[in-house]
Amino acid sequence: MEIKGSRQIAADRNTVWTALNDPEILKACIPGCESMTGTPEDGFEAVVTQKVGPVKATFHGAVTLSDVVPGESYTITGEGKGGAAGFAKGSAQVSLRDVEGGTELSYVAQAKIGGKLAQLGSRIIDGFARKMADEFFDRFKAAVEGPSPEAAPGEDAPGDGAPGDGAPGDGAPGGEGARKGWFKRLTGG
Repeated sequence: MEIKGSRQIAADRNTVWTALNDPEILKACIPGCESMTGTPEDGFEAVVTQKVGPVKATFHGAVTLSDVVPGESYTITGEGKGGAAGFAKGSAQVSLRDVEGGTELSYVAQAKIGGKLAQLGSRIIDGFARKMADEFFDRFKAAVEGPSPEAAPGEDAPGDGAPGDGAPGDGAPGGEGARKGWFKRLTGG
């Protein structure tokens, strides 16, 4: 299965690139990620717990970066084993380009599963994979952009109802922008 998408992020390309290579940011943006350690050069180790249909599993896996063109693009590849639930493999080609108002992040991802998970059917798996990709990139965009200018200092901006903006009911953890902008606060930006 192939998933394509893009997000326009209101930040310069260097800021977006730095965030794409930061294990703390990646951990916060990956739904269900319990831990992530490592470096972009050596690869990352991650533990992710997810529920796909009736199957809940904790995946232990490795993530590597290849075809790295600093500030422009890379391929991120991951493989996780979830014990009796099966395995998940995937990769995404991620590229950045300057656009008016910030940076466009584009991706083309492929996913493959096996074991008990594969028995759920392609419709459930495809929907889950798309939801995971959307949630990751929505969280990533919110983490990099930070709160909107209307927010008072030290406060997060309330959502406008768009998916991934932290508005109630959009599925973003904490609602009302609870996590929005933590990257900017962390880096002092």
